[in-house]
Amino acid sequence: VETLIVWENFDVMRFVLRNPQTQETKVLHLRADQEKEKSHFQDKESGVELEHVEELPLLEWFANNYKNFGATLEIVTDKSQEGSQFVRGFGGVGGILRYKVDLQNLNVDEDAEPIDYSDYD
Repeated sequence: VETLIVWENFDVMRFVLRNPQTQETKVLHLRADQEKEKSHFQDKESGVELEHVEELPLLEWFANNYKNFGATLEIVTDKSQEGSQFVRGFGGVGGILRYKVDLQNLNVDEDAEPIDYSDYD
């Protein structure tokens, strides 16, 4: 991504969690309503509660780290017609790609499991 575009009120939290038994870490990005679900903070196989290593708004994480990826960060408001359309159309986060993607030559694995987009509604 060359330019990362984020809504100023983007309400997603970034969690870094660690399994105390295996020391494995994972990163989750959750909306406020998803944070209430305890299953996100438990290991699926063992049921162990995961330790919170880090928790901060994803917008803040973007602001602190976008330069590490060679990107620029644009923060937009929904007060304009264009900004409102961006928030409704893209959910508050989008990007302009650095390189052209040739979708016609993109190999799609037809045996792959379908992606569940219900978390993004």
